[in-house]
Amino acid sequence: MADSSFDVVSKIDRQEVDNALNQTVKEVGHRFDFRGTGATISWSGQQNVEIKANSEERASAVLDVFKEKIIKRGLSLKILDADEPKLSGKEYRLMVALKEGIDQDNAKKISKIIRDEGPKGVKAQIQGDELRVSSKKKDDLQEVIALLKGKDLEIALQFTNYR
Repeated sequence: MADSSFDVVSKIDRQEVDNALNQTVKEVGHRFDFRGTGATISWSGQQNVEIKANSEERASAVLDVFKEKIIKRGLSLKILDADEPKLSGKEYRLMVALKEGIDQDNAKKISKIIRDEGPKGVKAQIQGDELRVSSKKKDDLQEVIALLKGKDLEIALQFTNYR
């Protein structure tokens, strides 16, 4: 009998992030407390979002609205990596990077968790920016998924290609 397996990945649904960003733009444009603050939020390249405002507090408030929209769209806040607001000329800029993929350190950490706490006979292999978990029993794979969901890791995980 062949092994059953699944992949542990950390991917971002760009369309959902874009929708959350567009909703944030609309809300910032309509809300009274953002009038006259020059508060804007926009894409800055493929993996970054840039927030501008005339005060540190307004920039942070725009980030809070963006986080709220991300949560409503069913995405994890772990995909966001926000810097502190920095003064640039007369305005504050806040860069928010989107984290995608599992780096080597986190992949090793996850495979160690699976080895130490998971059921016997479950193998985890690092494959680029994802992790392949395989076992003879599908029940063991379900246990591993539950184990990883229960852990507080610094990246958002999804489980794909379950066979």
